[in-house]
Amino acid sequence: MKPRLVGTKMAIQLKTSIPGPKSKELMALRQLHVARGPFHTTPIFAKKGSGAMIEDVDGNHLVDLAAGIGVVNTGHCPTTVSSAVGHQAQELMHASFNVMPYEGYIRLAEKLNQKTPGAFAKKTFLANSGAEAVENAIKIARAFTGRQAVVCFDHAFHGRTYMAMTLTSKAKPYKQGFGPFNPEVYRMPYPYAYRWPSTSDENKVSEECFKTFEENVYAHISSTSVAAVIIEPVLGEGGFVPAPALFLKKLRDYCSQHGIVLIADEIQTAFGRTGTMFACEHSGLIPDLITTAKGLGGGMPISAVTGRAEMMDAPLEGGIGGTFGGNPVSCAAALAVFDLFEKGSILNQAKALGEKLKARLHAWKEKFQVIGDVRGLGPMLAIEVVRERTSKTPYPEAAKGLVKYCFEHGVIIMTSGTHGNVLRILAPLVIKENELDEALNVIEQGLKEIHS
Repeated sequence: MKPRLVGTKMAIQLKTSIPGPKSKELMALRQLHVARGPFHTTPIFAKKGSGAMIEDVDGNHLVDLAAGIGVVNTGHCPTTVSSAVGHQAQELMHASFNVMPYEGYIRLAEKLNQKTPGAFAKKTFLANSGAEAVENAIKIARAFTGRQAVVCFDHAFHGRTYMAMTLTSKAKPYKQGFGPFNPEVYRMPYPYAYRWPSTSDENKVSEECFKTFEENVYAHISSTSVAAVIIEPVLGEGGFVPAPALFLKKLRDYCSQHGIVLIADEIQTAFGRTGTMFACEHSGLIPDLITTAKGLGGGMPISAVTGRAEMMDAPLEGGIGGTFGGNPVSCAAALAVFDLFEKGSILNQAKALGEKLKARLHAWKEKFQVIGDVRGLGPMLAIEVVRERTSKTPYPEAAKGLVKYCFEHGVIIMTSGTHGNVLRILAPLVIKENELDEALNVIEQGLKEIHS
């Protein structure tokens, strides 16, 4: 493609072909020095970011609709977060909460206890990553119940450490070659209405899916052996599929009836991603434990398990912890993120963003037969790409091609879904209208290329 001339009014500014020469040079060094395992959605090396824009090492300006996999919901490098990080780094970078506690950890735990769903006494444990939060949530549930079995769902993604990887549904690339996996983990169908075999009616799907869940627990596990059920209110890596409110209500009632800890994995869905602070708010779900990460730190690594105080206190002192969990600098960043939500208009921006995206994506569905489904909550939206609508055959090649077309034309976007055929939008919630319009125009042009 020809480089685009830099203009004063355009958000996307391409000075070179994509990837540019410096990115190519760095990629060659990456291949030489870095393990094969980490994947790359794009071959572009980032230099700096602001809001919803990324500048690469070649001076190209691109619109970011991936947000570091849903991390920078408040935008790249917001001043308040960057300032909080800088100030804390000058005061105290590390002490280890297990050796010398510090105020930031306490203040962040207090904030999470106040803001997460549920009007009951809560406590919080801080860790480093989403996977680590999931691992500890399972440990807490087992310690509290004295049981071992854990129930998870199809299409789930909970992380890459061993328990989290066992809970994760997709085999390749996340699990291939890494077995054996953790025992006493049982997988159930997820209420994926678009691909449910008998109906796409959400209420009927909920009824049928929950009946299967109940029968499988009875036949293969016994409710008295189940420590926890873990579910994403909206599948993240699994394809941005919201769990219907009726299914979540039935699950909540079942867990309450049988003394099972219900864990909501909100690692990708929290902090405005669905237009509310937590995705559970859409359905009224009150989990016993909730895991958060990604948007919590605004770009700094931090995660949390928050839940009922009596459950959180079940492990022995020293039973949960870690050298870096709740690092002072990350705590400062997370507290600044909370300030942005409490004092700013980010949630209103998120809701408006969601409405605009929804209208545009549904308009695409009318125009392009390759789009089988449009779904999500708020601005956490996706399109499922299929070869044709009757069979709903996944079309991952087209989705991958669309990602390539987009980054070559100045837009960063990601796929998801068990078959890799879902294009997900994770725009920073502070994206400007002109930036969003340019990005969506690029995607639409890419869809035309696929359709032609």
